[in-house]
Amino acid sequence: MSETSAMFPRDARWEADGTHRIPFVAYTSDEIYKRELERFFYNGHWCYVGLEAEVPNPGDFKRTVIGERSVIMVRDPDGSINVVENVCAHRGMRFCRERHGNRKDFVCPYHQWSYTLKGDLQGVPFRRGIKQDGQVLGGMPGDFKTSDHGLTKLKVATRGGVVFASFDPLVEPLEAFLGPTILGYFDRLFNGRKLKILGYNRQRIPGNWKLMQENIKDPYHPGLLHTWFVTFGLWRADNKSQLRMDDRHRHAAMISTRGQGGKSEQVTQVSSFKESMQLNDPGFLDIVPEAWWNGPTAVMTTIFPSVILQQQVNSVSTRHIQPDGHGAFDFVWTHFGFEDDTDEMTERRLRQANLFGPAGFVSADDGEVIEFSQQAFESKPFHRALAELGGRGVDDTEHMVTETLIRGMYRYWRDVMEA
Repeated sequence: MSETSAMFPRDARWEADGTHRIPFVAYTSDEIYKRELERFFYNGHWCYVGLEAEVPNPGDFKRTVIGERSVIMVRDPDGSINVVENVCAHRGMRFCRERHGNRKDFVCPYHQWSYTLKGDLQGVPFRRGIKQDGQVLGGMPGDFKTSDHGLTKLKVATRGGVVFASFDPLVEPLEAFLGPTILGYFDRLFNGRKLKILGYNRQRIPGNWKLMQENIKDPYHPGLLHTWFVTFGLWRADNKSQLRMDDRHRHAAMISTRGQGGKSEQVTQVSSFKESMQLNDPGFLDIVPEAWWNGPTAVMTTIFPSVILQQQVNSVSTRHIQPDGHGAFDFVWTHFGFEDDTDEMTERRLRQANLFGPAGFVSADDGEVIEFSQQAFESKPFHRALAELGGRGVDDTEHMVTETLIRGMYRYWRDVMEA
């Protein structure tokens, strides 16, 4: 029996193929959660840290996290992007408290050790002691070298204005990590145009971090849970759609082309469809097709374990998953546009962004159902969830009536957790 399987009560263990029965304890165990941090966030994976447009000038920085570790993305004077851990090499203090700012160097307030923007130690107060009564008192040992005591430097990869980092110096190249299929959808959104930051939303969701990856790999719920989507045709079961995965099934893209909305045989029996629902401001549906879409009106791309790339009609954003214990995570939206957008398009993107975020017309539903799910998991950790819609296999599909992407993610999850 594998070490991970040994954690599960007898009636909650994985099925033979490990993909379609998910033990609740996978969401409630501190031991499993700590192993997830090590195996998915701190080793073998690229994690999202931000957009280059967030740090346009030398010295600009953004404080963020990978897993539960605080890191700083900073623009170096030479124009490159560095990512360093927000932990002083001296006594371990998290020295940076601002979320954004500009610095010529980083200085820990505790003992004022200072570092370059690349993370190299450059200054140690009283390194050579102090002179008193003709004697030199204190100071660091004679063999102390600043080169041995820099900040932890992460490996960095940038593509299309997006910045990823990894604590693992041997992590595979970013392009190999994404795989050719998902890379194609990544490049569709981040196609070389300069990005423009429009704003942020932040939310603390009381649920296991994997539930948000599941939520955006789940095409079953949008046309059932979200009244907005089904009533106005933005995402529902009768839309033309595709589901695509990388070869290891960890990343996925859900692709949909908007229908006309209104009645159809598939939605009139769905309680979330509200035929009488009207908009006080029709501008929320002021949708203008863009050339780079190449057809689909929505593509939701999940890059495991840390980020979701959203294109829902004209609203585009990244959604960063930041775990905080087995039963909570912070969820951070970065809404953006493109530098060549007209003022009208920028206004359109911002208006449509009201569908998302903590109080969004759509996303508020997701936060609530994740919270209710976690409450049930905690009360019944010996039970299991079911993911058999569309069968028990793991395949790309041409429709949304399936849970294949969730099965794929958990096949990968189990492979890594039990390795």
